[in-house]
Amino acid sequence: MADAGEEKARRRLKGFGIHLAGYFGVMVLAVPLNLYFLPENPLFLLPMIGWGAMLGLHAALVMGLFQGLFGPSKTGR
Repeated sequence: MADAGEEKARRRLKGFGIHLAGYFGVMVLAVPLNLYFLPENPLFLLPMIGWGAMLGLHAALVMGLFQGLFGPSKTGR
């Protein structure tokens, strides 16, 4: 049986996968629609950059780069 830390990591990775799939799904629709209807005005860039930044932070969280910043670290310090 997996311990609680492994289960938490698995849930975080699954949540990141859902977040990533949603991002790409929306961008696959938003970019062509924007370029077709308003080619002179790239409105898709704001959500692409903003959501992409949040996706990058989510990836950092899943990789454990914020470990110890939002709670006790595993090293006990």
